[in-house]
Parts: sequence; C-alpha cells; structure tokens
Amino acid sequence: MDFQQFLNDFVGSNAVYIALAAFIVIVILMGVRIVPQSQKYVVERFGRLRAVLGPGINFIVPFLDRVRHKVSVLERQLPTHKQDAITADNVLVQVETSVFYRILEPEKTVYRIRDVDAAISTTVAGIVRAGIGEMELDEVQSNRAQLIAKVKEQVAHAVDDWGIEVTRAEILDVNLDDATREAMLQQLNAERARRAQVTEAEGQKRAVELAADAELYAAEQKAKARRISADAEAYATQAVARAIADNGLEAAQYQVALKQVEALTAVGQGEGRQTVLVPASALDAFGEAFNMLKGRK
Repeated sequence: MDFQQFLNDFVGSNAVYIALAAFIVIVILMGVRIVPQSQKYVVERFGRLRAVLGPGINFIVPFLDRVRHKVSVLERQLPTHKQDAITADNVLVQVETSVFYRILEPEKTVYRIRDVDAAISTTVAGIVRAGIGEMELDEVQSNRAQLIAKVKEQVAHAVDDWGIEVTRAEILDVNLDDATREAMLQQLNAERARRAQVTEAEGQKRAVELAADAELYAAEQKAKARRISADAEAYATQAVARAIADNGLEAAQYQVALKQVEALTAVGQGEGRQTVLVPASALDAFGEAFNMLKGRK
C-alpha cells in the first residue's frame, strides 16, 4: 500500500515530465524510417513530393512528412500476353510476348502513371504489332532476335518518362492458324521437291560432262597411238629405204619374203583346229628367205 501511494505521488508530481518523455520517444520513432534494400519510400509533405528514401536508416520530420508509397525496385515480369498481328505479306499470326522491367525512379512511376503493368502491356502490344507489320512471315521466323531487339529498344524509349527500365523483352512464340500452316507445309514440300529435281539434273549434267571428257580423252589417246604408229611406220620405211639404197634390190626382196613368212606364221598360230592352205608361192618365199638369210650370214 505504501508502494502504491509512492507511485501515485511520483506520477502526480512528475506527470508533465513523463508525458514529455513519452512524446519525445514517439517523435523519435516517427522520425526514423528504416528502408529495406529491395524498396524505396516516397515521402510527401502537405500532399507534395518531399523526398525519396533509399535503403537504410532515414530521417523525416514527424507529423509533417508522411510515407505515401512504398515501391519495390525488384525486377518484375508481366504476365505472358498473346496478341494477333498481320505480317507484310498479309499472314495472320498470334504472337506470345513477355516483358521484364524494374522501377528506377519511383517518384515518376507513382505520379505519372496509374497502372504500370497495363500501360507497359499496351505499349508492347502496339510496338510488336507495328514491328511484325513491317516484316514478312519468313523474316519474322528467321529474324526473331532482330525483332526482339527492336521491340526492347522502342519499349525502353516509350517508358523512360515513367522512371522504368525494361530489362528484357521476349517473343516466346509465333503461332499460325491451321490453314496457313498447311499452306506453308505444302510450300516446304514443293521447295524440297524442286531442290531434289535440281540436284538430280545437276548430277545428270555432270555425268554427261564426265562422259564427254572420257570420250575426248579416249580420242586423244587414240590419236596419240596413231601418231606413234605412224611415226614407227615412217621410221621403218626410212630404214627400208636406207637398206635398199645401201644393198640394192636384194634387201627389198628379203624384207618382202620375211613379211610373208611372218604372215603365214601368224595364220598358223590361230586357236582351235584348222586347216591352212599354203600356196606354192609361199613355199618359194620360205626358200628365198632362207637362202637370203643364209647368204647374209
């Protein structure tokens, strides 16, 4: 009971000081703001922008400054969006896009645009539709990286006033309707057939060229063989002429008789059983050749 009386007396005599201390503590707590690393705080004073608080310990004026917006600066991904577009060659395609962004300047984002995600989605849809409209279907399929870079550049320029950085813009898929897909398949098959025919024709052309080259080579070799044979005959004729000039008519008769003997020998060496009729003059040729050869020895 004594302690209760003492406490009442103490509070009663020091109530002003206790209230002042409590007020000071409250003011300190209201003036200190600890901002997480992944956020930024937008502070207003009397409804106007006062400051943007970064990560760490920050101080504001109690009762005058208020934290109106807590904005995350982490990278965000918009929901995958599908839209229709028409290419330069009048083909209807369905494009699936995805965009990643993050907020760099919260004061611009909160005061210049109400729905950031919807605004970026609308901007991307318009830019993608315009970009595809300038390209043919084959270019859209083959130059997707170029189209993505163009979309990212234009989107980044469009959202710059909102304090937003577009980190990535992806075209996930380009879909065609069944009729267009069937027509493209037929075109692909026709192109493959054309290439096969061209390859076959080039092969036949090459075969004809090689056959002509082979015939030309054979003709050249035959011509060379004939030329060599003619040279040999000319040499033999010159040798016989020199022999006749040196030894007279006897040498010529000897050569004729020798040729006759060689011819008869070749006839007798034929394959199979056969009967060879030798004229009487041939026997004389044998004798004359033998006598000439004996006389030469």
